[in-house]
Amino acid sequence: MIHLDFSKQIEIDKIPSKESWQKDIIDFLKDWYAPSATITTKTSGSTGIPKNIELSKKAMIQSAKMTGTFLHLQVKDRALLCMPSSYIAGKMMLVRAIVWKLDLYCIKPVSHPLENITMEFTFSAMTPMQVENSLDKLSFIKKLIIGGAQLSSQLQSKLKTRPTDIYESFGMTETISHIALKKVSGNNTKPFFKLMPNTKMRIDKRGCLCILTPFLKEEIITNDLVSIISDNEFEWIGRIDHVINSGGIKIFPEQVEKQLKSVINSDFIISSLEDPLLGNKVVLIIAGKKDLELERQILDFNYANRYEKPKEIIYINSFARTPTGKIIRKM
Repeated sequence: MIHLDFSKQIEIDKIPSKESWQKDIIDFLKDWYAPSATITTKTSGSTGIPKNIELSKKAMIQSAKMTGTFLHLQVKDRALLCMPSSYIAGKMMLVRAIVWKLDLYCIKPVSHPLENITMEFTFSAMTPMQVENSLDKLSFIKKLIIGGAQLSSQLQSKLKTRPTDIYESFGMTETISHIALKKVSGNNTKPFFKLMPNTKMRIDKRGCLCILTPFLKEEIITNDLVSIISDNEFEWIGRIDHVINSGGIKIFPEQVEKQLKSVINSDFIISSLEDPLLGNKVVLIIAGKKDLELERQILDFNYANRYEKPKEIIYINSFARTPTGKIIRKM
């Protein structure tokens, strides 16, 4: 564990650097305090090859201020960094700690981050996998944002009655972490994402979300299909680059996956294969061994649209994942 109290001057040279995750923190802090006006970071790589992009330090500070104001962070609040600092989620936890002068504890990014935790924290950020593996100790965190992948309806159900203030986040590297949050715990839960203050949105001709934040000069055009509910609320449908055209019918993999998570306990994705009749057929790829009983449940499942039923089920040993826990869909 690394303890960084940003209410005081941080001596970077004294931070432990034996492990790669520790070196990532040191490298970021050195870059942050360097004269350059930008930080180089890389995209997650869940939908393609990861690429490096330049982000303005000024914009990162504004983003951190916006999140801290929303969550009512205070100087000396204790925060936990348990995500990789080589990606935007971890970098922004460090920036928030610097901006708000937080008392930051950094641990190795693992799937069970709270396993050895014995103290309480005001604020942290985790992936859905980390949250799923930390349910018995979530009370140690007062305010939690979840990102990196979509929350399943099963996990949302488990989180609803938790005393922790928990938010599902929507954002990407290009938007400098999240630009919208969805409350998933307590009495004020909603099924829609709500934009952060002074953030604007529209949808383009494809039906994809376009975002203009107060800290970015240019509009960000995403590949995220959404349904706009109000001026500051939207429902996420899926990625346009994942849409399957099967016999002229558009299938949204994320929507099918959301349904099947009530049946399938292991990792899986909905994908497609070329088909001479349909053009593309819907296939289900499951990590694990062949299970005839599970296949029967999948075929008998009451899909929202009958065209969503997989035409083939494929089994693999495991999925490759990004460092932030996303399944790499392009195989």
